[in-house]
Amino acid sequence: MTAWDLECAAPAKLNLFLHVVGRRSDGYHLLQTAFRLIDLADTLRFRLRGDGAVVRVTDLPGVAADADLAVRAARLLQQAAGVRACVDIALEKRIPLGGGLGGGSSDAATVLLALNRLWGVNWPRARLQALALRLGADVPFFVFGRNAFAEGVGEQLAPLELPPAWYVLLTPDVAVPTAEIFAAPGLTRDTKPIKIADFSAGWGRNDLEPVVRARYPEVARALAWLEGFESEGGSARMSGSGASVFAPFATERAARQVLARAPGGLRGWVVRGLDVHPLWHLAE
Repeated sequence: MTAWDLECAAPAKLNLFLHVVGRRSDGYHLLQTAFRLIDLADTLRFRLRGDGAVVRVTDLPGVAADADLAVRAARLLQQAAGVRACVDIALEKRIPLGGGLGGGSSDAATVLLALNRLWGVNWPRARLQALALRLGADVPFFVFGRNAFAEGVGEQLAPLELPPAWYVLLTPDVAVPTAEIFAAPGLTRDTKPIKIADFSAGWGRNDLEPVVRARYPEVARALAWLEGFESEGGSARMSGSGASVFAPFATERAARQVLARAPGGLRGWVVRGLDVHPLWHLAE
């Protein structure tokens, strides 16, 4: 097997808060959220090939290649940029599937950023962000490449300066379907919008959390356990539509001491907040 031409990280994200402020006529929800990049990341490797195909060369249980956002992103860029270039993509997953951490969206953004450079497309970041929205509401954030205050369906982004932080991140062994949570009759959809100047780290809540707590006791238990350490860090919170939950801590040592006490049945990490995406340099 020949060597890879490029190896890239696809970092996860946390929603430091997530408010549902309305609903569009097409059914999409209007949100306000603060996205934070973290150093838990998938790894993608790229190798040019000569037959015009986009091929995922690694297996991803439960996700067919044609449905994989990474493969779809490569084919979309191929079509939109009118290039005949082709590629093998190898994907090493570390971000839990369906955990509310944006793993699939981040993989797709990394594909767009990497192939924009490897294929010589050289589109500016804003153009890649517009293309990314066709793949999903979270994908433009990862192309944006900085912590962000987001509005609309998540695609209206403004850079956000955040203090350094370490997080205890826990993912219960349960899948939470995003569509089910957004369709729940009990979901709050009328939270009053705020201005970016009103936001501060640790503020706000996740409007999806009460619905998920009521339907998924595994998530409720993980949150209840983390809430026992709020005096040592910040508020425990769910990311996205779950199932992952997290709490911030001022130091790595404090976070590791808490994680060491985590109950069985939970996947857990100590993660560091990032200021910029590892592939920031690949687009202007």
